[in-house]
Amino acid sequence: MKPIFSLLLLIGGAAGLQSCGSESAASQIPATSAIPVQLQALNATTASAAIPVSGQFTTDDEVLLSFKTGGIIQRILVKEGDAIRQGQTVATLNPTEIDAQVQQAQLAYEKAQRDHQRTNNLYRDSVATLEQLQNAKTALDIAQQQLRTAEFNRSHSVITAPRNGYVLRKLANEGQQVTAGAPVLQTNGAQSGNWLLRVAVSNKEWAAIQLQDSATIEVESVPGKTFHGIVTRRGEGIDPATSAFSIDIKLSGDKPAAIAYGMFGKAVINGHNTIDASKGGPWAIPYEALLDGDGNSGFVFITNDGQTAKKVPVTVAGMEKDKVIISSGLADASNLIISGNAYLTDGSTIRVMKN
Repeated sequence: MKPIFSLLLLIGGAAGLQSCGSESAASQIPATSAIPVQLQALNATTASAAIPVSGQFTTDDEVLLSFKTGGIIQRILVKEGDAIRQGQTVATLNPTEIDAQVQQAQLAYEKAQRDHQRTNNLYRDSVATLEQLQNAKTALDIAQQQLRTAEFNRSHSVITAPRNGYVLRKLANEGQQVTAGAPVLQTNGAQSGNWLLRVAVSNKEWAAIQLQDSATIEVESVPGKTFHGIVTRRGEGIDPATSAFSIDIKLSGDKPAAIAYGMFGKAVINGHNTIDASKGGPWAIPYEALLDGDGNSGFVFITNDGQTAKKVPVTVAGMEKDKVIISSGLADASNLIISGNAYLTDGSTIRVMKN
């Protein structure tokens, strides 16, 4: 029995050694293999050099004029469409109430002056105390400031034009009771020729337009003639009413004479010549290529050698119907990974599949 038992031990030991050898060999097999992906080249033109837009003419100095205090409007001296000059009186309140307030403040100030002088004389005769003199001086200062306030309010019971321009809208009428700060007239400085064409653009167009880009402008009131302008403002937030960004184009050089607030105009913005992705974007990429999107930031995977994936941060400029507009982050990339990126990590080995 002993020889048979010994033989069984030898067979078991050999089997164990063979098993260990198999596990050691398996551990040398790579745990991962190349992940199949699809690519999109990033050296193609992604935006047009000429961007047609349309909008309305306006100015950047529109203002709502109002009275500093409430009261009854006595006179409105202009009508809608009137030209106005800086410093011109355009509306007044009935002065009865404000004049009475100024007179009350004046009387209180004069009384405080007399009280202070009387207390000062008594203090010199050692009849009044220093505290009484100081209190009289404080009362005098308070009365003086109240008088200044009343006089200031009286000066602003008259509305004067802040600059040369036009009356756009009349928002109140003579005899009407208005509260302090209630708009009475809306004006702008268009008489100075500071016209702007305010247009709405899409996310992709916004990303392609930069400040100081040139533009050619057409005005319906001057058919057959074009005017020059430059981009002076890019809206940094979307308009909830239109779901678009606003761009201001300021007229430069010769300006049309027949132009008015709210008039329709068309323009072609000539920005970056041809926008090429290799020169800084913007880039239009598929939604599925963007990972961990959060506000205006996210990540994508790129490859420059076709063998290794690289994770890079990008800045999101906006969204189109089926694209994400990227404004920065892809300048040094040659190919974007658009499929299979969910299985990638930074440095993953990839295998390029045909699109």
